[in-house]
Amino acid sequence: MSDLRPRTNRPSRSRSGPTSTIARHGRLKTRNPFGTLAKILAATLGVALVSGVSVAAIAAWDVSSSLKKSVHLVDASGNTVTPQIGAIDGAFNVLLAGSDSGGGNAAYGVRGENLNDVTMLLHVSADHQNATVVSFPRDMFVPIPSCPKANGGSYSAMSYQKINTTLTYGGLACTVLTVQKLTGMTIPYAAVIQFDGVIQMSNAVGGVPVCVAGNIVDPYTGLNVKAGQNTLQGTQALAFLRTRHGVGDGSDLGRISNQQVFLSSLVRTIKSADTLSNPAKVYGIAKAAASNMSLSDSLNNLSTIASMAIAMKNINLNNVVFVQYPNHYVAGGVAPTVNSATQLFTALTNDQPISLTGNTGVGSVADPNAPAATTPPSAGAPTSSSTSTAVPSPTSSSVPLPSDVQGQTAGQYTCSKPFSG
Repeated sequence: MSDLRPRTNRPSRSRSGPTSTIARHGRLKTRNPFGTLAKILAATLGVALVSGVSVAAIAAWDVSSSLKKSVHLVDASGNTVTPQIGAIDGAFNVLLAGSDSGGGNAAYGVRGENLNDVTMLLHVSADHQNATVVSFPRDMFVPIPSCPKANGGSYSAMSYQKINTTLTYGGLACTVLTVQKLTGMTIPYAAVIQFDGVIQMSNAVGGVPVCVAGNIVDPYTGLNVKAGQNTLQGTQALAFLRTRHGVGDGSDLGRISNQQVFLSSLVRTIKSADTLSNPAKVYGIAKAAASNMSLSDSLNNLSTIASMAIAMKNINLNNVVFVQYPNHYVAGGVAPTVNSATQLFTALTNDQPISLTGNTGVGSVADPNAPAATTPPSAGAPTSSSTSTAVPSPTSSSVPLPSDVQGQTAGQYTCSKPFSG
């Protein structure tokens, strides 16, 4: 195991080289995840029901290729027995880690490390009416608990290390244990996604429309987009999510808010009738996700995935909140802002809805051409038109977060803000 002392060669605000990364993992073995018509239908059902809360919530709905062949059951009359799957009971949490290994793909260059430069936690409330996605800055110093080794035994705990080293240190299990320790929340489900998964997912939905407040050219990631509306897919979608030097203040914090511009639009795209009524797109999303995700044992089950999808399918866009973990700058990176983080995770632990009072972050601005705000629909009603550029007003039951907690809802239209120096 390599020396994992705090590294100072990759500070949040550093602009010294092309080191920024997003949502990546080693390439999985090539396989055909849709071996039978039944598998195709199961995957399609899962994606069609999912609300698109985050990449963690919309990805990997077909895992049937890794399941053992099932036994065909019939009733006394010879009719096929179809399992009845309902929404998962209560609240649940899912962690998504994005690896920067490149998966051995030469297109991404020589990458000697396997860092989780993206770490996101999805929390869905017990009443299935609210969802929160928390992004953890890659350069945030946190305590890392003792993590199990693959061959038995465990790695020693560390008191002060960047969170993006956990994937290298002890794999996905270590990342989960670290986030559990940091947040106090139990995380039974987790997944890792790789570069190619981002590319294929954006292609599967037919591209993701994003607003850019000015031209962005980033030679480090290959991003080249013009001011205005852009529909991004393939390598440009990946470059947009990876860019750090091209947005905000050039930091990873700016990149997080830029990613939230993309993710909120992705949520709206996935939930749109144009996507969910198009079998080719639904199939493509399932196939892209299944081919590029590595799942925890707890997620490697179609019934579990379908139950999650059913639970999330009616969440209002204004109740899908993307949050950046509260932090502040320190030498070599950032550190948790404890008081604000405590308020955030106390609310989530108590299953209370949250509302934002701060801005969207240094990598994004409000979209001046966004559709006019509309009155949020009642629970279960269509949500595609329930959008706004402003911070939604807190409800009587929501917990207002401190103004230093940045983020946006999926119902807010925002634009990526070019690097301002």
